[in-house]
Amino acid sequence: MRRVKPSQRSVNRILVNVALDGALAAAAAPLARWIADPGGGLLHPLWFLAGGGITLLLGGLPFRLSQQYWRFSGLSDLVGVVGGSIASAALFAMLLEATGFSLPTITFPAVHALTLMVLLGAPRVSYRLYRGRTRRASDEAELQRVVLVGAGDAADGFIRAASADSSTGLRIVGLLALADHQAGRRMHNLPILGAVEHLPEVLARLGEQRRLPSALIVTEPDFLGAPLAALIGQAEAAGIPVRRAPRPTALTAAERIELRPVAIEDLLNRPQVRLDRPGLERMIEGRRVLVTGAGGSIGSEIARQLAAWGPACLVLLDQSEYALWQVDLELSELWPAVQRRAVIADIRDETRMRAVFAEQRPALVFHAAALKHVPMVEANPLEGLLTNACGTRIVADAARAAGADAMVLISTDKAVNPTSLMGASKRVAEMYCQALDIAARAGGAGMTRADGAGMTRAEGAAMRCITVRFGNVLGSTGSVVPLFRRQLERGGPLTVTHPDMQRYFMTVREAVSLVLQASVVGVERATLPGAGQGGGQGGIFVLDMGRPVRIVELARQMIRLAGLRPDRDVQIVYTGLRPGEKLFEELFHGREPPVPTGHPGLLIAAPRTTDAAAVGAAIDEIGALCRAGDMRALDRVALLVPELTRDAAALEPAE
Repeated sequence: MRRVKPSQRSVNRILVNVALDGALAAAAAPLARWIADPGGGLLHPLWFLAGGGITLLLGGLPFRLSQQYWRFSGLSDLVGVVGGSIASAALFAMLLEATGFSLPTITFPAVHALTLMVLLGAPRVSYRLYRGRTRRASDEAELQRVVLVGAGDAADGFIRAASADSSTGLRIVGLLALADHQAGRRMHNLPILGAVEHLPEVLARLGEQRRLPSALIVTEPDFLGAPLAALIGQAEAAGIPVRRAPRPTALTAAERIELRPVAIEDLLNRPQVRLDRPGLERMIEGRRVLVTGAGGSIGSEIARQLAAWGPACLVLLDQSEYALWQVDLELSELWPAVQRRAVIADIRDETRMRAVFAEQRPALVFHAAALKHVPMVEANPLEGLLTNACGTRIVADAARAAGADAMVLISTDKAVNPTSLMGASKRVAEMYCQALDIAARAGGAGMTRADGAGMTRAEGAAMRCITVRFGNVLGSTGSVVPLFRRQLERGGPLTVTHPDMQRYFMTVREAVSLVLQASVVGVERATLPGAGQGGGQGGIFVLDMGRPVRIVELARQMIRLAGLRPDRDVQIVYTGLRPGEKLFEELFHGREPPVPTGHPGLLIAAPRTTDAAAVGAAIDEIGALCRAGDMRALDRVALLVPELTRDAAALEPAE
């Protein structure tokens, strides 16, 4: 390997270090002699020459004292000074003995080493402090006063990175701890002013001292949800913006610190639900798993989380070549040891789907492929029915024919009392999967543990069908959050269909984690709470979405998080309800009260069911009409889903 030759400037700096250290060592030898033996006689010149020029040069070589950068001296440099001082003092003592000079006292080598440490270390520390103080003093008027939120390892890393990055323009005046017991202590000589819940009192105290910060910086990556929203509300009341620090892994001395606005996902995030990890391991590890719609926002996250549990093979199926390539590439980088198969296929092509399933033989199927955008399906209703209803039956039948143990259908809250063809098509899909699951459970289907292998279907048992229903996912394809972000980047306005519009929201990671949890519960339990006994009524898992969010308030919050003022800097414009759109969504039908499953975040509903053969015949009829371009397919859907109403504007939220 070619060695890089040091520049002349570097050589000059090293020579200056040698001269300075030599002079300090020359002073250290007689000083140590005087300290160890104040009544000693005159000193021989060897004390100066050996102490300054020879022993320190030799003793400091292994510790590279001459190459140290005084302006950036740190703990490792001081460790080098200690080592070099001890080595130099030992060499000096041996040199005295070798040349016939006795040691002044038996303690002289130790005193000499300590004197060297002080004389060599003190200038380095002093120079760094002086340069730092000079730089801070020169930039004081331009520095931005900030308070850090968090007083743990992440805050420690941020303070270190900010100290090393002179371009940050930040002056940290204190920290807010996440717990009361840290208040009153100090970190890097910065005061911990109090706990986050005491922010108004802390700001009032800083205001009296004329030290009010111009921003709060959240350093803790796990400080999310309601506590973060409360902090932002209190800071906004005082006119102080809130920013997020980079994640600790992104804080390096070589890169400039980039603060970012708090993301709306951080405010709506909730504490992670504890999952049944042994159950997930039993269900996934060492088994072949297929995901339809693997290139989409939900399907790709399912694939990511499945890969973490070590499936024998992960089959990624999507009709979009680009989306499929993206998720396959990502998984190859994150989980290179997991065997993958990328399959381009359309779930509406029955021949192709049966061939894929017969070849891949998946034990588990996660069916996320669907047309999800309400206005687009309203404009293309027959396509929506072919994909969401007929496509689901094709996938379920192909999986069952290939011997799959279980299939998980990803459904939507729009299937409850639907006002759109998208919601109605997903309700038809729910009905078919429910009917298949009722038949499977009536036949005594349960999952058993094979020796040395994963869960396998009991002998002669039919495929289980688990349906999971949830609301809007933040950042997913067609979600309002990416739309608002694009509109903010253009300077507005933000478009909201109706001032009373409200939706349930959940992060994609949380939604998929609960989908996997529901899969374990549905697969391992022969009967479920509220789902009847002995394979009676089939239940639908419903994720606990929390409280609904008004879309206009979501828009206002995103404007504020961008550091702007709603209705002044950025306008909000109401555009009117779109075809098939509701003012509010429901997770449960009025006659299907939610029943707990015993797992946090998971509920179960028991809606109206019917016979699998009857639903299948209806879907076949709908499919034939759709392929013929016959709009009577919509009337057939209305017969199958009598609660369907297309007059969304007449619906109002229940009191």
